[in-house]
Amino acid sequence: MHENNALTPFRIDISPADLDDLRNRLAHTRWPNPVPGRDDRTDFSRGIPLAYLKELAEYWHDGFDWRAQEAKLNEHEQVTTVVNGQTFHIVHVRSTNPHATPLVLNHGWPGSFVEYQQLIPLLTDEFHVVIPSLPGFGFSTPLSGTGWELAQTAKAYAEIMTRLGYERFAAHGTDIGSGTTGRLAADYPERVIGTHLGFDPLLLGLVGDKFPYPEGLAEDEIAQIEAARTEGSADRGYLLMHNHRPDTIGAALTDSPVGQLAWIAEKFKTRTNGSYQTPDESVDRDQLLTNISLYWFTRSGESSAQFYYEAEHSDLDLVMATHVPTGWAVFNTHPLLRRAMDPGKAISHWSEFPEGGHFPAMDATELLANDIHTFFRSIS
Repeated sequence: MHENNALTPFRIDISPADLDDLRNRLAHTRWPNPVPGRDDRTDFSRGIPLAYLKELAEYWHDGFDWRAQEAKLNEHEQVTTVVNGQTFHIVHVRSTNPHATPLVLNHGWPGSFVEYQQLIPLLTDEFHVVIPSLPGFGFSTPLSGTGWELAQTAKAYAEIMTRLGYERFAAHGTDIGSGTTGRLAADYPERVIGTHLGFDPLLLGLVGDKFPYPEGLAEDEIAQIEAARTEGSADRGYLLMHNHRPDTIGAALTDSPVGQLAWIAEKFKTRTNGSYQTPDESVDRDQLLTNISLYWFTRSGESSAQFYYEAEHSDLDLVMATHVPTGWAVFNTHPLLRRAMDPGKAISHWSEFPEGGHFPAMDATELLANDIHTFFRSIS
């Protein structure tokens, strides 16, 4: 039996019943009892503070206009297609430039194709932009089964690019998307023109775990990495749940919009520049809530966590293709990051910016767009 290779036009249209259900659940939230002395809306030391969470939930209920955001998302061409039994949602924005390069933008968690909304118009002068949603994320739901990890996903993305008519293409990614990008280049080096990756100092917290300690560190440098490891471990409670117990946390995220709100919004504080006091100081509040609403309406709080489980139990290593040009852009940079990640300075394009953070397409949009342009022009 042959799989249907059709690209089916898609338009977002959340039902009025789903909108009413969200508002009703938000209106009847069962809030925890406040802890005395924990009334500072900017104190994220124990997670997202109740005062700020209530403020954000109230705006989601009373001030946020999903239909307006939905209309903006529908301004771009979207299709769905089925690969290996799994439905994939793809945003496809064609350039008017006849010589444009196809560019895949790979998102991670807790992002989505919404993450790239402001970046798209800054790229389409030189690129045909393709944004697939990871299996189990957004409208790439429901999951068709188990086993959707990085290698299977990269294989599906390569097939999607073929169906769109692109034999060769460029790729950019952050978070999980950097893994997808690296896997695409490693498995399809003849098709991938180059890879551009966005990172932030969270990588330092993985030194000694996913990455080896660099040689020749001074005592104060070791102390800095240890501090990053400590900070990183405090921020990875979600990761342990996703990696090992996605079913358990998934039930809560699917049933409670405020639970989903807290689970994601906190990361837009801990993963952005430390100069911001709340998540919606670093990124646009409506864009943040559009992203979270997408998780809610598609029930992908649960299914996106499954992707982590599959990755953790797949025995796949993070890979990069040595013969495919690679550029790194580091946001909210740390002086030790290149020392740890690229001690031999083998990465020829390495950009560092004090601004931005883990979501550069949202909080450092122009810097990211310019760096993508600069890198791919350098290898053309």
